[in-house]
Amino acid sequence: MNASGSTALPPLTTTQWLICFVAALGFAFDTYELLMLPLIVRPALMELLGVPAGHPSINEWVGILFYVPAVAGGIFGLIGGYLTDLFGRRRVLVWSILIYAFSAMAAGFATSVEALLFWRCATFVGVCVEFVAAVAWLSEMFPEPGRREKIVGYTQAFGSFGGLMVTGAYYLINTYGQSFPAVLGGHDAWRYTLMSGVLPAIPLMIIRPFLPESPIWHEKKQAGTLRRPSFAALFTPALRRTTIVTTIMMACAYGAAFGAIQQVPRIVPGLEEVRSLARPAIEKTVSGAQSYQEFGGLAGRVLLAFLAIRIVSRRGLLRMFQVPALLLVPLVFLVAAPHSLAMLQWGIFLLGLTVIAQFSFWGNYLPRVYPTHLRGTGESFAANVGGRMIGTCAALVTTQLVPSMPGGSPAMQLANAAAIVGTTVCIIGLAASFFLPEPREETLGH
Repeated sequence: MNASGSTALPPLTTTQWLICFVAALGFAFDTYELLMLPLIVRPALMELLGVPAGHPSINEWVGILFYVPAVAGGIFGLIGGYLTDLFGRRRVLVWSILIYAFSAMAAGFATSVEALLFWRCATFVGVCVEFVAAVAWLSEMFPEPGRREKIVGYTQAFGSFGGLMVTGAYYLINTYGQSFPAVLGGHDAWRYTLMSGVLPAIPLMIIRPFLPESPIWHEKKQAGTLRRPSFAALFTPALRRTTIVTTIMMACAYGAAFGAIQQVPRIVPGLEEVRSLARPAIEKTVSGAQSYQEFGGLAGRVLLAFLAIRIVSRRGLLRMFQVPALLLVPLVFLVAAPHSLAMLQWGIFLLGLTVIAQFSFWGNYLPRVYPTHLRGTGESFAANVGGRMIGTCAALVTTQLVPSMPGGSPAMQLANAAAIVGTTVCIIGLAASFFLPEPREETLGH
């Protein structure tokens, strides 16, 4: 059954295509900036700390670099959602992209682990604000339900293209980096990878003057009928259940990603068939393994965008991805990882398909359950308090569990810890889905 009626609509205008391009660019580089850390964190820490890969301080700083920037991003992302409702979607969107682009560039010049942490915090702030502003802006630019579901769904699929882009960039940099201009006297692949995050700022500065503000938000602002956003309003009787359940469920989705999936680039170098390779070959293998996750995530996002306009129940749609994810997590980390690289790669493809697709679900769902004056604020609370501040602490939990895990090697200890954390959050998320409110109507609330 279709989630919306099918009616003939005029083709997209040039301005609407431009809007889709900017949204897709933002979603792609959100993921690009975030997923470069699992790729570069090990070699970066080895250089900045001056210790070998198996040193305990590496594991400690990995947890810090995953979690502290996420908390910073969550705090400022929450503020950014409020500012999106207060000052407009387009303005906040543009500034958020510029913040994460230039902070990523600066991170490439870090000379200490503390400096790297600072710039990663700034990058996370931009990313967290951008997602909220982009989803609110994009949803309100296309008010017709069927078209909105398609555009929001398919533009979010570019988030997985961002993962493929950073994976490909890291592979190319490891292959040709010695011919690049030296950075701080060296040709470290992790520095070039961080610096490549400045790329989205270039087209954005060219097309920024042509981007319109959300007509829904602008009309209410001009008419003086736009109510002031309030965090307290999220917990009124009409919205309390929605706010609490979406916050819990986004925490679980991010927990599965950070506590399990994003640990794979650190598991791969410790596999028996990989650890004897030369360092450049190891990094290329890591990049190749990461690409399986990104292709899986892309497939999942496209599948969700296809199903979103065909399945009426939002709970039913989400569970089509939650249930397989719950079954896959222990299989991937407890069975595939110890067996072979090939099994781990295909396992992580399927896990990417089922977990990463859930992020696109929230981009479609949240705009429908909050009114215009609370749309950015409500989205930011679920995404930033739930996803960034609570969910990403799963990475810290995983790294803290590693020393007490069985496994015979650091890589297998990490795999076991990831299995426990990933399975736990998937169970909680599935249980919470039974309390998820169904949107009352297909049109956006006013």
